[in-house]
Amino acid sequence: MLNASPRNPIVMLHGYSDTGNTFKTWVKKFKENNYDVKIIHICKYVSLSNEITIDDIAEGLDQALAQKLGDNRTFDAIVHSTGMLVIRAWLAKYSTQGYYRLQHLIGLAPATFGSPIAHKGRSFLGALFKGNREWGPDFLEAGNRILDALELGSKYSWDLAHKDLLGETTFYGLGSDTPFVFTFCGTRQFFNSQLINAIAGKITDKVGVPLEGTDGVVRWAGCELRTRKITIDFTKKRYEDRLSISPWKNNGIAHSVRVEGYNHGKIIGDPSTELVDIVFQALQFSPEQDINSWYEKAANTLSPNGSQNTEQWQQFIIRAVDDNDEPITDYYIELSAGEDGQWQRIEDFGVDVHVYSKDKSLRCFHVNIKNTKNLQNLKIRIVASSNSDYVLYSGSATNIDDLAAPVLSPISDLELDISGILQQKDINFFYPFTTTLVEIKLRRQTIDPLVQFMALLEDKI
Repeated sequence: MLNASPRNPIVMLHGYSDTGNTFKTWVKKFKENNYDVKIIHICKYVSLSNEITIDDIAEGLDQALAQKLGDNRTFDAIVHSTGMLVIRAWLAKYSTQGYYRLQHLIGLAPATFGSPIAHKGRSFLGALFKGNREWGPDFLEAGNRILDALELGSKYSWDLAHKDLLGETTFYGLGSDTPFVFTFCGTRQFFNSQLINAIAGKITDKVGVPLEGTDGVVRWAGCELRTRKITIDFTKKRYEDRLSISPWKNNGIAHSVRVEGYNHGKIIGDPSTELVDIVFQALQFSPEQDINSWYEKAANTLSPNGSQNTEQWQQFIIRAVDDNDEPITDYYIELSAGEDGQWQRIEDFGVDVHVYSKDKSLRCFHVNIKNTKNLQNLKIRIVASSNSDYVLYSGSATNIDDLAAPVLSPISDLELDISGILQQKDINFFYPFTTTLVEIKLRRQTIDPLVQFMALLEDKI
């Protein structure tokens, strides 16, 4: 039971195509347990206009904070789904100005790295089911720019992660100037997942296969802010320079708690007393407490049957670019595990892949990594093509420095042994319920067929 008054005003942010009314059950439960609901501020924002962006909403949030909070410089936030992207965008741009400071951030089924069904919303059926029904210039619009940001592997989520997760400033953790972050996600899909799959053109004999590891809308692995980036640079001649790992900056964040029996809608519309109580405890979390103890208690309470550790999913968002930072849009990625010099492709790595619609250099891989715990060796392979006789991609593809000069080929086929990363305690390549960003760089080279032909003639004279 809730038994204490909150220390900060609470801002509640709903998700895409929703309204502030979605939090009415939460407010009611807080009120029933002597929570001062007068300091709860429920936001309402427009998401079904094709002109509105996540950054627009973040700007509106900043203006609303100034109007509603006044001299209360600290606040807490409870966000659902797309609300997480909004609060992240606000933190990245406005929190550094020092006006208002977020102390506790609660993510309920947060779309931290988007949603596997977001790209379906831009279709006519998506507009029909979710489109704006208010007559006017935005009638039947589905919020294309917000949906674009929510698409798996989007350029927006890639850029935002480099600002708030991988940049020089630490935005989340256990410090006095960063918010404590707690995320919760259900373990069940919606009953209409077969319809969702049919709309996506993925009709299967097993309902929900494309949405495994989700609550029907967001992925377990895509909820957390626990993220790191790996760069594989084939333009480097020295083998030891080709693999680099950005420092992990979010160690203080609690793991996402999976809530048994809940889907994306129920977690916001019908929260249990246990879930409400755990969230209230999270809102009272202080630096004196142990984050791991809090997580263990929350996980045991909300997942008593042990669903916390089953089906360990991970996301990889991969971006391929050339040495001018231009996107490479036609490529293939393969991971292989090896033992005693024998390599075998990891089939699960390429089963569930989404290519970002606006920039095919960005791809999101969803992998069940439960069988990767005992791997001793790991190799990554990229095959890339410019689809042009005038431009080729190349790179250093051998471990022997004196043979590492670029070799031109119409289609590049490069490999790198990254087994060393498996032995690093804190930065394993496979880490359950997280998103890993991987940037792959190749050398872009031009070649003139006419010059080649003239050289050939000279050889024959």
